[in-house]
Amino acid sequence: MATAIGMNNPTLADWTKQLEPNGGITTDIGELLNQNNEMLNEMTWMEANGPTYHRSTIRTGLPAPTWRQFYQGVQPTKSNYAQVDDAMGMMEARSVVDAKLASLENDKAQFRLNEAAGFIEGMNQDMQSVLMYGNQATAPQKFNGFMPRLNDHTTALSKENIVDAGGTGTDNTSILLVGWSPRTCFGIFPKGSAAGLQRKDNGEQEVLDASSNRYTALEEKFTWDAGLVVKDWRYVVRIANIDVSNLTGETSAADILKAMTIAVHKPPTLNGARWAMYMNNTVLTMLDIQAQNKTNVYLTVGNEEGNYKTSFRGIPLRRVDQMLNTEARVI
Repeated sequence: MATAIGMNNPTLADWTKQLEPNGGITTDIGELLNQNNEMLNEMTWMEANGPTYHRSTIRTGLPAPTWRQFYQGVQPTKSNYAQVDDAMGMMEARSVVDAKLASLENDKAQFRLNEAAGFIEGMNQDMQSVLMYGNQATAPQKFNGFMPRLNDHTTALSKENIVDAGGTGTDNTSILLVGWSPRTCFGIFPKGSAAGLQRKDNGEQEVLDASSNRYTALEEKFTWDAGLVVKDWRYVVRIANIDVSNLTGETSAADILKAMTIAVHKPPTLNGARWAMYMNNTVLTMLDIQAQNKTNVYLTVGNEEGNYKTSFRGIPLRRVDQMLNTEARVI
């Protein structure tokens, strides 16, 4: 029983591993588990128009005009509409630290901040994973991410926005081209609530251990309620079936630059939205290697807020470590 508690709550060993030689708590932890998930930094967020969902009204048919002659009337026509509801999910985590353990450290706030930083990074990674692969058909407590919406290359209407890079098997990855705006694609949070990850200090609480015995603990609650709306699927393009083993081996590798060129011509326009291409580090690395073998005026490297950033035809390329190298072939 005690082992189970130690797995879920900081122990004395966890505390001592944060001590510096002078006996103080460290303020500089080597975050070896941190990732780059740059989509979270720049996606558009909007308050949902419902408490647990967002309802989008989409025009599905245009009113037809009439070419008339003199003394000939015109029949009235109308648009056709459809409504789509996008659900949200509720992500929550709790940090419980024995009050006696926390009292061993003079800088109690720093000790708790160190622990909170791990929760925040873990929730960021989980949110990014769901934005990519969340599927309510298999996990109804989550929301639908990008990949399940663009996973039918043959019959779905959105098949037009799937570029097949030719990979087979289950060692594939993808690139996503997304145009963020309130009219195209955006993240949502519940009506009347706040956007983003929320951290609440519940102070001292009487909690139960695994044997239902009480002890006093310092508790923090982390919550993040969110969802994804793809209001106009034409503004999201998936380059699917990039065979990772062929790519890294540079044998029969997919031509990434060619696929990206096809992708940027899929949306009806590149105006009116904030665009970015998302890929994992494997693809970013091999893209740089492929670009070295040819003269490509569309792939450029510049400085963005003090960081070197690569762009393609002016569209920034972003790294998302939660994009997998183990995707099944999209058919």
